[in-house]
Parts: sequence; structure tokens; C-alpha cells
Amino acid sequence: MIEKTYTTPLGIIHYWIHMIAEEALTLAFLPGLTADHRLFDKQIACFKNEYNVFVWDAPGHAASWPFRFDFDLMDKARWLNGIFEQERITRPVIIGQSMGGYVGQMYAQLYPEKLKGMVSIDSAPLKRKFSTGIELWLLKRMEPVYLYYPWSLLLKSGVNNVAVSEYGRTLMHEIMTAYAGDKKRYAKIAGNGFRILADAIEMDLPYEIKCPALLICGEKDRAGSCIRYNKAWHKDTGIPLEWIKNAGHNANTDQPETVNRLIGGLARQAR
Repeated sequence: MIEKTYTTPLGIIHYWIHMIAEEALTLAFLPGLTADHRLFDKQIACFKNEYNVFVWDAPGHAASWPFRFDFDLMDKARWLNGIFEQERITRPVIIGQSMGGYVGQMYAQLYPEKLKGMVSIDSAPLKRKFSTGIELWLLKRMEPVYLYYPWSLLLKSGVNNVAVSEYGRTLMHEIMTAYAGDKKRYAKIAGNGFRILADAIEMDLPYEIKCPALLICGEKDRAGSCIRYNKAWHKDTGIPLEWIKNAGHNANTDQPETVNRLIGGLARQAR
């Protein structure tokens, strides 16, 4: 994987890419809120010899810092498209975990003709009808909540609430440790992420996914209402839904072999 950068008016985005051929399918991995590119290490290792592979540190996260928090979900999708154009990626399949899945849906909204496939891992639908008013109200006010809690409690909950496997928890602990001593930055990343999510939902756009798609959700996902959301998303759209046993919110780190098999199946449909 080669580390590269993409310059925006608000900061520089760092990403990692391995290309086997410009015309090949590109699996674009988008980590969730507060996570970084290491979240998809098991997937990169599995697919890098068969497909082009891409992963980023989202704006404000890890290496993509410093960054001004003056952007929305549309901006993230547009910057992602800018990176694709910079790298001459023409056949992207987005694999988004949690917040990465929301970026994928916004990309599908803005560039439906470009997206060749999408896998949502422990994410949820952006369509307005799935969210309640109180949920949106709370999403816009999460930054003070994160600032209130001691770092030790944030670290413990941030690790144990997203993964159930030893590997998944160890990895998330390493990722979160990068923010130790700077709880204000961590709270800003989380608070801004939830706010722009609420704003995107309130845009009340169609957010239709017109390419081959798959929903993946850990049976032990305890982050928010992901299980309820995925059931409703599947029922409303008919997009296939796969439940992952012995997996939490970061299902791709808890059960990488199972998730990789499912990603591979979707990629073959998108070829």
C-alpha cells in the first residue's frame, strides 16, 4: 500500500492505495467514526492481489489532521470522488463501516452512475423516515457528552462497545490510544460526525442505491440501534442482509473471514 494525500480547502486527507490495473474493480474501504485505516487491515490483506484496494483516514481522523471541522457529509463524498478522479479510479465498490456506510450512501446519491457496488457494515440508512425526531436532536448534541466523560471511561466503552473479539478490541484500543491526552479533539471528531449525520438525514434525499449492494450487521452490535435500523432497511429496500454471528459493531474485525467472503461475493456481482 502506498500512502498518498489529497488537498482540500479545510485540510489534507491521507489515504492508502494499491493498484493492479486502472480498469480493475477498486474496493474502497471507509472506516467508521473515530476509527482509522487500520480497521480494514484484514480486508486489505485478503483482496489486494485480486482488486485495486483503497482506504483512507477520514477528514480529521488520525493522519488526516489538522483539519477544520467545517464540512458536511456531501463534502466528504465529493472529496472521495476527487480522490477517485486523482487516482483514475473508475469502477469503485464502496465498503463502508458505520460512518463509512453513510459516506457511501451519500456517494451513491451524488454519483449513482459511478458506483459499481456497495457493502454496508454495521451502518444504517440515511433516509429520513427511519429516524425519529429525538434521535436527530440527540445526534446534534453529542460533543458535550463526550467531553463530560473521563478518558478512561471513553476508552473502555469505545473498545468494548464496538468489538467482541480479542483482535477487534485490541485493534480499537490501539486506534483510540492515538487520541489519548487530547480528549477535546476526540470529542470534536465524534460530535461533528454525529451532527453532519443528522444534517444529512434531515436533507430528506432519496439515498437510493442502484448498484449491487449488501447489508452486513453483527448479531451483537450494541452501537445505537443498528440492529433495528438494518432490519427496517432490508425490509424497505430488499437489499440482502447478512447477520454475522459472534460479531459486534466492527463485524469486519470480529469475523474477518466471514465478512471477506461476503465482500468477495458482492465484488463478483459488480464485475
